[in-house]
Amino acid sequence: MAFLKKIGNFFKNLQKQPEHIRKIILWSVVIFVGLAFLFFWFHDMKIRLNNFQKQKFLESIGVSQLQNQLEQTPEIKMPELETPQINEEDLKKMEEAVKEMESSGTESTGAQP
Repeated sequence: MAFLKKIGNFFKNLQKQPEHIRKIILWSVVIFVGLAFLFFWFHDMKIRLNNFQKQKFLESIGVSQLQNQLEQTPEIKMPELETPQINEEDLKKMEEAVKEMESSGTESTGAQP
């Protein structure tokens, strides 16, 4: 019972303090509790990572099955595209057609050289 009276007296004295002192105490308690939670969280994560079994995890998500499926998929080959071969006759015909188009273009537009 004496312990509870001491706690009650502490809170009564705390209420009598100015507001800026109460804020300092509040934020100090919040930071302390937050750091304590952070410490315990890191400690728990360390234990979990030490107990983590990578091989069982990979088996549970089916990595080995995926690797087998990838090995069994057929290889896709892209066809090689051949460039068309133009013989000299066709090349001369194309040059003549271009010259003909150029000469007919200057005549129809009325452009002067």
